[in-house]
Amino acid sequence: MFLKILEERNMSIRQLSLLSGVRQAALNQLVNQQRQNINFSHIEKIAKALKINDMNQIIALVDTDDDDDDD
Repeated sequence: MFLKILEERNMSIRQLSLLSGVRQAALNQLVNQQRQNINFSHIEKIAKALKINDMNQIIALVDTDDDDDDD
């Protein structure tokens, strides 16, 4: 998702890092889907830097719970 948005805006990860204040390494991990946890404040900063009001444009919630208990 992030890479497509960056491409649409002709923006590099480095530029997003400078605009958002989020470390470039953290952004690289997000773009490459290598992060399992996302700091919500990072998402807010990224959305603000990209001028995105709908967080669904940059994140998708995925249920990774392997527990099949339906109590």
